[in-house]
Amino acid sequence: MLELLFGNMPLALLSVGLILMALEALSPGAHLIVVGVALAGAGFIGLIFPPVADVFVLSALTLVIGLAAAYVYNEFDFYGGKGTAQTSDSSSLAGSTGYVTEAVTSRDGEVKLDDGGFAPFYSARSTSGTIEEGEEIIVLDPGGGNVLTVESLGAIGDDEIDRALAQHDRDADSETDETGDSIETTDSEAEPETETEKSS
Repeated sequence: MLELLFGNMPLALLSVGLILMALEALSPGAHLIVVGVALAGAGFIGLIFPPVADVFVLSALTLVIGLAAAYVYNEFDFYGGKGTAQTSDSSSLAGSTGYVTEAVTSRDGEVKLDDGGFAPFYSARSTSGTIEEGEEIIVLDPGGGNVLTVESLGAIGDDEIDRALAQHDRDADSETDETGDSIETTDSEAEPETETEKSS
């Protein structure tokens, strides 16, 4: 049995590599593609060039191809979202924005999140009424990541915080106006005194 395995080592490596690559397709991000490419590459070279089908040569080829595959996998953005924050758990979806891909009601619907990663489409429910396709939304409750509770960005009005910030801005503007008026008055009063001092 062992003799049969060593005799067909390139074929065994190719087979295992292809299986690992297929598993990566079923479970993206599991990094099986790196090992799969390394094994399949070494097996393929061993099948094409039978004189290099020695176990030690195939091992070295697997290592070299694996290092190259790891570099390419890390350097290039195959799954999208490189340089963006990754979703670590469902609670990180709260506050995310996106748009409706299938009308969202209180019972069903689908949305696509802007920073949703590899699979940005989520089932969604609305808190009030129907949100039509194409409208921008915000996630209110991630609901464990399975079904999001969303609300239309257009339907969300000013809340207490927005009103407080607006009031603060108005107060700051009126304070600046009052301070600016008093400064102008002081400057106009100071000018005649300066002129009288210069004339004497």
